[in-house]
Amino acid sequence: MKVHYNYLPQEFAETSAIFDEWRILIESSDFTLGFYVEEFEKEFAKFAGVKHCVATNNGTDALILALKSIGVGTNDEVITVTNSFYATAGAIVAVGAIPVLVDCDDRFQICPKAIQSAITKKTKAILPVHWGGASPAIETILELASTYNLEIIEDACMGIGGSVGGKHPGSFGRVSAFSMHPLKSLNVMGDGGMVVTNDSDLNDWMRKYRNHGMISRDTIEFWGVNMRLQPLQAIVAKQRLQVLDETISKRNRNAKYLDENLSKLSKYVQLPNRIDTNVETFALYMGLFENRDRLKKFLKENNVEVKIHYPKPLHIQPAAQKSCIMGEKLTNSEYQAERLLTLPVHQYLDIQHMKYVCETIFAFYGYEDG
Repeated sequence: MKVHYNYLPQEFAETSAIFDEWRILIESSDFTLGFYVEEFEKEFAKFAGVKHCVATNNGTDALILALKSIGVGTNDEVITVTNSFYATAGAIVAVGAIPVLVDCDDRFQICPKAIQSAITKKTKAILPVHWGGASPAIETILELASTYNLEIIEDACMGIGGSVGGKHPGSFGRVSAFSMHPLKSLNVMGDGGMVVTNDSDLNDWMRKYRNHGMISRDTIEFWGVNMRLQPLQAIVAKQRLQVLDETISKRNRNAKYLDENLSKLSKYVQLPNRIDTNVETFALYMGLFENRDRLKKFLKENNVEVKIHYPKPLHIQPAAQKSCIMGEKLTNSEYQAERLLTLPVHQYLDIQHMKYVCETIFAFYGYEDG
């Protein structure tokens, strides 16, 4: 049996519905913003339970746009977690601010105590990450932000389709960012992203900034840039949004099977606690595994594709040494980076695939089930 990590060939095996709408778009020549982008923005805002959605050309620009919209700039400090993708800190640097990298907890999420310890007079905002498609202790983080009069920008790039106590990830902060990179829960054929907010003034400013600061074809109000989502991608996103709930359901089914069976290997495997009131997207299904590198090789030899997200936390990266402030005791992230392994649980796998994954891991550790 082959257990693929990459599911994109299956995701886009049938493209007739996409091509049908692309033909209409091409005939219309409505290639810059326009109907399809607006329709997707409306549908995603409704899906996420917010008033406004501003679509961008990728998730990194979504983060940059969100940060700029609330005035984060030169020498402001923004607290975020060190175990994240490069774009999280990179977006902070891109607006002239300083990332303050803090540790994660046992669920691979930003640690509220570490946030509090890192707050200074220069702190402008907290940027919590919904890492892997799970969510941090967002209510506690909101309380910290309120106590210290700080802004919150959620990096919900992996959280599309999840739930935190009945609310969608990205609907807690004043402004939040999402990604539609091909391996996110809602994906397009390339890059895409969006920012959401309930603040109408921020919405108006972001719409102008992502389109050169234009208020009409012949007039710009201020200097902006081009961050527009392409209508071709908006069509893909709109169609994928229609089946997203089913996608998340299948991923959760597969993840539940792994949770139940890998818990038998508690001597060798540590899985994060699941929050009963939350729904994870399982953009990443991560666990800590003893002898991780040997296990990875063994799984590959037995046709199970796995990944590591990531072997180097952000504070260890060369780029961070002169541009970031390091929080105290980043020991959790370093410990986890040596043991983390990401297993495939995507929607094109079934329980037989999950059974084979478990049996292969059992064989590596010499465990006989039942």
